[in-house]
Amino acid sequence: MGNDFPCSLQSHPGPRSPQCKMDVHGRIREVLAETIRGELAPEHQQLSTEDLIKALRQRGIIDDVMKELKFVTDVNEKERTSAPKPSTHFVAREPPVLKRTNIDPTRRYLYLQVLGGKAFLEHLQEPEPLPGQICSTFTLCLHFRNQRFRSKPVPCACEPDFRDGFLLEVHKDSLGDGSKMVDATTMLSICDPVHMVLIKTDTFGETTLVASYFLEWRSVLAAENGITNIAVELLGVGTESKVSVGVLNIRLEMYPQLNKTLSPEITNTQFALERQKTAEKERLFLVYAKQWWREYLQIRPTHNVRLVKIFAQDENGVNRPVCSYIRPLRAGRLLDTPRQAARFVSVLGYERAPVIGGGGGKQEQWCTLLAFLCRNQGDCEDHANLLCSLLLGFGLEAFVCVGTKAKGVPHTWVMTCGTDGTITFWESLTGHRYIHRPINPDDPPLVEQPKPLYPYRTIGCIFNHQKFFGNCQPSDAVEVCVFDLHDESKWKPMSGEAIKSVCSPGTTSSVPPFPPLCASTIDAAVTSNEIELQLRILVSEHRKDLGLSTVWDDHLSYLLSPALAAYELERTTSISAGNEEFQDAVRRAVPDGHTFKGFPIHFVYRNARRAFATCLRSPFCEEIICCRGDQVRLAVRVRVFAYPESACAVWIMFACKYRSVL
Repeated sequence: MGNDFPCSLQSHPGPRSPQCKMDVHGRIREVLAETIRGELAPEHQQLSTEDLIKALRQRGIIDDVMKELKFVTDVNEKERTSAPKPSTHFVAREPPVLKRTNIDPTRRYLYLQVLGGKAFLEHLQEPEPLPGQICSTFTLCLHFRNQRFRSKPVPCACEPDFRDGFLLEVHKDSLGDGSKMVDATTMLSICDPVHMVLIKTDTFGETTLVASYFLEWRSVLAAENGITNIAVELLGVGTESKVSVGVLNIRLEMYPQLNKTLSPEITNTQFALERQKTAEKERLFLVYAKQWWREYLQIRPTHNVRLVKIFAQDENGVNRPVCSYIRPLRAGRLLDTPRQAARFVSVLGYERAPVIGGGGGKQEQWCTLLAFLCRNQGDCEDHANLLCSLLLGFGLEAFVCVGTKAKGVPHTWVMTCGTDGTITFWESLTGHRYIHRPINPDDPPLVEQPKPLYPYRTIGCIFNHQKFFGNCQPSDAVEVCVFDLHDESKWKPMSGEAIKSVCSPGTTSSVPPFPPLCASTIDAAVTSNEIELQLRILVSEHRKDLGLSTVWDDHLSYLLSPALAAYELERTTSISAGNEEFQDAVRRAVPDGHTFKGFPIHFVYRNARRAFATCLRSPFCEEIICCRGDQVRLAVRVRVFAYPESACAVWIMFACKYRSVL
């Protein structure tokens, strides 16, 4: 630690020069026309893919295209075992953690182009944004077989100008066939849809989920020339899941071209068979669930008021078994410990599902994982489902608990069962952990009972991806609950086979596959500096309005860093460290006869103006920002901690030192 780095503030780099885009499709078409005219004698009318690629290579177009497109592989791929070669991603700009890869000519790709949208009627009156003006934007997020993509943001409009291409690799799951190029028949059996999520970001950076759509891409297998154009009608979410929000024009193309396409009868028969099988499995599960519920009610009539939730509606208003919202999820190199996973989930934004109109009822909307991650915001069920999936990925026995907290408010949280029988509750919205020690109601009054620290009051059921238990103990109060899941007189189980039939991903299931987590694209140091600079300006302006001058103390600002790092460490690990050094440094920096005041605060968003307004609402912080006196020196330090999915924890500390005048 020889060098002392002063607190440096970096300003924004200037605007990037616009890059000229080549018309890839136009040039390829020209070459194809020439090749067919010039290089093929009339007897060679059959044009193979190799001929075309050779012609394109001779004109250097393939090299131009390769320079133009940046194909990148996620660092997280190293962790995966499903495919022997990493999938390629096509992203609009290259984040620093990605490295280039070439298109693999031995692999099959689906090239999905979004060629604009129309009939987004909510934006009919939207004025054309002026150059450089900040406006609301649409972003399209895609997931297909462990590959994730994001479009460039486009201004919200009645006809949004989406112009994006995504290269989706189509590969077999089994390792044996991984390196073979898949043919049309094999691809017909790959029933994973392309999940598309449309997000709107307003001028303040707030995100809303606009639509979530599962695209059946296999129609391209029966298309002439292996190219098909589809108009996709997007429907709204939640209470508006039957209302059209707009139409996207999508073009699908197989690369390399298929040697032989399938007939539309074959593809339609396959789709019909899949739908039939899925519907039958779902019908049988519904019959089983009704029978299970009848038996559960026969144990005790009061069970009908317990929060036993077997089905939940997703963002599209589709009723799905709750177990299908959980899947063991491995975070690769992005998260190292279960507690870090809990911290990550807690910094994703919390927002109750919106309800239109009064009534005060809670609108139910459990989001699919992709919709939750792309929005970076969701309800407590979304947080609990993600945390449970991550803890299962870390090899723990985890369940989502459905019950109530104070005042009977419905709530979900996560529970893990240790091999020694220890029951730990995890609050997914805060990252807090609580050990559960049940109270024995039959103990004599003199026996001292443990005082529960957790906020939970009742528990109706618990579930994960394979198990579901209804609480059938005499009382559903959490404090007296015994979590002996093998005792059927306390917990009524559902059949594991029944759950597996509808909740395991596969050919005949309507369960969307889980996307992998993405690394953060936020540069923590740059973002910290930007927010800090903005806060300095806001503080100076605020003090100027009060007729006060502002003198910043850079050294004191820098000394606040260790405290912010310690706060984040404590949130993640529950271990507090480094306070002695911080105290000592501050004492040295504040001369005798001077007073020091500091105020730390934590946010999960990066909007400096919004954070400043919140800080001013705290009397203690306002006292520091508006400090009057002799030799007043102000300090502010911001530290952004980046997590996967570009979630972040933002710690801000305001401080001042001044000469105490008695």
